Amino acid sequence: MKGAHCADEIFAGTFLLLTAPFYLFHGYYIDKITPPPGTKRNVSNMIVSWIKILMIFLYTAVVAVLTLLSIPFDRHGNLYHGCARLFARGVLVISGVKVIVEGAGNLDRSKSYIYISNHASQFDIPSIIAGIPDQIRLVYKKELEKVPFMGWALKFGKIYISINRAKGIDAAQSLEEAAKNIRTGASVLLFAEGTRSPDGKLQQFKRGPFYLAVKSGIPVIPVTINGSHKILPKHSTRIKPGIIRLVLANEIKPPQEGGKETELLLRDEVREIIQKNLAE
Repeated sequence: MKGAHCADEIFAGTFLLLTAPFYLFHGYYIDKITPPPGTKRNVSNMIVSWIKILMIFLYTAVVAVLTLLSIPFDRHGNLYHGCARLFARGVLVISGVKVIVEGAGNLDRSKSYIYISNHASQFDIPSIIAGIPDQIRLVYKKELEKVPFMGWALKFGKIYISINRAKGIDAAQSLEEAAKNIRTGASVLLFAEGTRSPDGKLQQFKRGPFYLAVKSGIPVIPVTINGSHKILPKHSTRIKPGIIRLVLANEIKPPQEGGKETELLLRDEVREIIQKNLAE
């Protein structure tokens, strides 16, 4: 069904780094984490990376507990967003990553936006949360609420937007609710490619994020993320220090008339802008 398909596309690229420390230890990576044959420097770098991952794991648990404790006193979500920013900045500091933002002056603080971005690394989300001066909500799959600590914070915080893909009808209803939340003044981040790029190059954009943009009628800000792929590529656990540069383009107002062709035109326009600002 259309709702299920669009829901899959939207949350596939928004599996937030809030839960990354948990699945970095999943068996899928076991065959990836053995240091390659070579110098002692390679072994040393791998050890440093795993120390960073352990520190991020512990830091994640601490911030999640703080977030849960703040929920009863947080009527407007300011403490929740503050904890998310604290988490993001802490992860970046631990990892030795600096974020530079270009185009922040294009934002109107009185407006809400849909930020649509390329996706190349698990560091994309913390760099955006820490770097963009806005209270940005994430779209996540409802199953993540079962993950200890951060999953509980997602469930009880009721700030970020969940999508249930278990059934087509549920997925369509979740999209309607997501559009409603965005229309009430919530900025949201969506990854247009639906998954991380394996080589940092721009992939094909999915239709789902643009369906939600047109459905909600909220202005779109194309965001280009440069440099995150070099810090932590897909299928890697070796974290390298470096610089991530975010380029925020001017807002694009979605057309009033909906439909597949309108969504595809918006998709092509956003992709062209992101590609233009993407460093080779």
